[in-house]
Amino acid sequence: MLVRVKACGVCGTDIHIYEGTADSRPPVILGHEYAGLVEAVGNNVANFKSGDRVVIDPNIICSHCHYCQLGLPHFCENLAALGVHTDGGFAGYSIVPESQLYNLPSNIPFDWGCFIEPISCAIHGIDLAGIKAGDNVVIIGTGAIGLIMIQLVRLHGADKLIIAEPTKDRRDIACRLNPDIVVDPIKENLKDVVYSNTYDGADVVIECAGTPKTTRATFDLVKRGGTIIFFGVCDRDSTITIRPQEIYLKELTIIGSYINPNTFSRAIDLLSLNKIDLTHFSIKKHSLDELFKAFKYHKERRYLKNVIVPNT
Repeated sequence: MLVRVKACGVCGTDIHIYEGTADSRPPVILGHEYAGLVEAVGNNVANFKSGDRVVIDPNIICSHCHYCQLGLPHFCENLAALGVHTDGGFAGYSIVPESQLYNLPSNIPFDWGCFIEPISCAIHGIDLAGIKAGDNVVIIGTGAIGLIMIQLVRLHGADKLIIAEPTKDRRDIACRLNPDIVVDPIKENLKDVVYSNTYDGADVVIECAGTPKTTRATFDLVKRGGTIIFFGVCDRDSTITIRPQEIYLKELTIIGSYINPNTFSRAIDLLSLNKIDLTHFSIKKHSLDELFKAFKYHKERRYLKNVIVPNT
């Protein structure tokens, strides 16, 4: 199917691929967070027609390998993601298999449609975290993902929610989403704040910044018997130092969260039903020939989300 791209979000993964610190299959058109209009359909397309508003799940699975048959499609041995392994959304048009298209409700603007893929990934991370009503939760990093996580954590009934973010603009946005405590980790000691507002640390710590320093910090913030979610994407060759007894003595659960198995429809529903609020997010739209400027803005943390709108 041929999709006319209406908006495609810039993601940290795009930057990692561009800089050679994440796996891809170049030459390839990047961009995996996108929405648009169906322009043309093939003879065997059954569920879409020209003019339909659509959003794209970029992760194409084979459905027959060992992991697909185990019900773990995100570990597909033949995974081919649009915008990573095959051409994606930083273009005027994109060829997309029908299996990857979802109807985009009319109350979701195209630039908000770019958030459905990251929301679907965040839902998977929250599922893995196993947050219970009354849990104390720490989120490190409030980029787009961290701000989505704030809202998902609240939906799961967390008691005290502590946010750590060094950038003032992003802290200001986080405050509008009503966390209990917002910390500037440059000026405040995050560990002291967490331990003075919880009993022995957080039940769940969600790392959304994707740096070795913040990833390492999660071990100092979680309570005994707690859970750490590694959600942020560090550079491929990054390392941290862990003493095995940190895990043993605290009986920690450490979970990586990888892409979005079976969560895309849920993401669309949450956004369509206003359970996820994007109204406070600062979104900067760029034309296609401003792609490298959008990459630069992303790296400089200018705007919460930089979005390519190809046909401007």
